Amino acid sequence: MSPPRVVCLVPSLTEAVALSAPGALVGATDWCTHPAGLDVVRVGGTKNPKIDTITALAPDVVIANEEENREPDLAALRAAGLRVLVTEVRTLPQAFAELDRVLTACGTAARPRWLDEAEAAWEALPAPRERRTAVVPVWRRPWMVLGRDTFAGDLLSRLGVHHLYAGHPERYPRLPLEHLRAARPDLVVLPDEPYRFTADDGPEAFAGLPCALVSGRHLTWYGPSLAEAPTVLGRALRAARR
Repeated sequence: MSPPRVVCLVPSLTEAVALSAPGALVGATDWCTHPAGLDVVRVGGTKNPKIDTITALAPDVVIANEEENREPDLAALRAAGLRVLVTEVRTLPQAFAELDRVLTACGTAARPRWLDEAEAAWEALPAPRERRTAVVPVWRRPWMVLGRDTFAGDLLSRLGVHHLYAGHPERYPRLPLEHLRAARPDLVVLPDEPYRFTADDGPEAFAGLPCALVSGRHLTWYGPSLAEAPTVLGRALRAARR
């Protein structure tokens, strides 16, 4: 029996499907960069997918996410007669549950080893010995930071970092830089996606504050990278002390 035909509009889920359901993936977005060398039809961006291209691929299921993708695009895919599986991932337990659901829909015969390893890695994480406060920008021009109910915020909390806008009414509030500085966080966490913060682009805006440059893939992706995320993120956060 041939595997279902899958189009994925979520980069981290594309990686999960490609590694766990060989032969199922027939289309992915231009932003789906993992695994390296992925050879499938590119169907546009996460926010502007090419509906006609997706429809022509005749997928059995289109994988999407309520944050990553726009509802009008998903409605257009449904109107074209396609099944759309929409995930919601705002916590680590949700990520594991949704990964199980997605991989089942993609015809995986058995639970992949990387998913067991990821769950084990986070379960083995010791309780933080201390908690630090942080501001976590995800964009600049304008400045945007993590707010309420975010997957990245949940991961940071498990690593002993409380981001100061976790109680904000918005999930990704736009705030003036002066406001972020005045919050007086213990550190600033700067991921390299969606905005690519680097040692030369970001820390200079927070002079006098420790800055942790972290891998956006390990902070915001829910997929195989979760297995090594506790170690990778923990190392980067500790380095901010120096």
